[in-house]
Amino acid sequence: MRIEISVPEVVSVFKEIQTRPQKIFEMMRLEVQEMVGRYLSELMNGELTNFLGREPYERNAEDPNYRNGSYGRKFTMKGIGKVSVNVPRDRNGQYHTQVLPRSQQYEDEIGKDLCVLFLGGVSTRTLAIMSQRLIGRRLSHTEISQANKELIDAVEKWRNRDLSSEEIKYIFVDGVNFDMRMGDSIEKIAVLVAIGVADSGCRHVLGLQAGDKESAGSWREFFKDLKARGLGSTGISLGIMDGLPGLEKVFKEEFPKAKVQRCQVHVARNVLAKVPQKFKKTVADDMRSIFYASSREKATELFTKFKAKWDPRLPSAVKCLEKSLDACLTFFNFPEDEWISLRTTNIIERLNKEFRRRTKPMEIVAGERSCYTLLTFIALKMELHWRSNPLGKMRKNLPFYKQIEANEIYTR
Repeated sequence: MRIEISVPEVVSVFKEIQTRPQKIFEMMRLEVQEMVGRYLSELMNGELTNFLGREPYERNAEDPNYRNGSYGRKFTMKGIGKVSVNVPRDRNGQYHTQVLPRSQQYEDEIGKDLCVLFLGGVSTRTLAIMSQRLIGRRLSHTEISQANKELIDAVEKWRNRDLSSEEIKYIFVDGVNFDMRMGDSIEKIAVLVAIGVADSGCRHVLGLQAGDKESAGSWREFFKDLKARGLGSTGISLGIMDGLPGLEKVFKEEFPKAKVQRCQVHVARNVLAKVPQKFKKTVADDMRSIFYASSREKATELFTKFKAKWDPRLPSAVKCLEKSLDACLTFFNFPEDEWISLRTTNIIERLNKEFRRRTKPMEIVAGERSCYTLLTFIALKMELHWRSNPLGKMRKNLPFYKQIEANEIYTR
């Protein structure tokens, strides 16, 4: 087909290019889209010719099937945008093109890119707004959610993977809350999290499971699931946790050979809640001396002095600390180079903080499966970081290290 352009049309185009230089690129994109659309249409025509075994207008008395026009279809391609194609049809409806995926409006590479952007921190609704600029076609947030479903199988496979090959000695456990869409309502749902520490010091996220972090029954089912997947209960020597109701009791029942370390930061926070503002700094300093003592004997000695000093004025605070003191000092039974990591639930708190940071732009997580997809991606990223930072290999002599310890109670 010969295209003729008049001189006035050429002049008009160049005037527009002078005022809007980007116009030439828009024209080029449109031209490319038209060419690709024609190419795909011709490719499918050739495919139909091969299917029928004869050229257009060629008859075959033995096969009454023949061409029956075409229908228009839109398809979006990466780097090109939305193209218009004509899909040929046969009279008997036996031909189905293999050139374009059936019932699919964009190529697989776009779906993969959407998944990467979603996992990287862009919400489905934001992606829907950006899609016109990114791929040349506006996608609904429902279409983007459908694309992300391809990740579900991989996520579930990872969440339910076999743990029998993991030589785990310590477990950090905690729960983190999310505002999650459940049908027509928005509910605050907790996800229970467990991080295991192997004999080598490497950390692994062992499990992510929705549940009620205030319920002993939920924790029991969570631990049973870990054991059913191969986690050996006899190899676990320590569980690090905060004071969630029933958690410590259930953990000891499911892992009878393990000891429990209560998070010192949570205990300190509970104690300070019972202390008037004017005494908080002094009481916190005295508690820190106990928690960071050089030995259990020294910590016990310092607590005796703490009790003698504060019991007359702050009996409730002293009782709160005394009740949890033994569980706070369990770490003394383990290697000294691991003490700083075993005193608190900081390891799992940092993971939970990353969970919250990633889901904050979304405000509402679109269901349990969507939540698992996001958390799995974050967990795997954290595991890559942990490989170069095994537990027990921390450099305690870093200049800022003591300052971190001093501020820990107030900053978490």
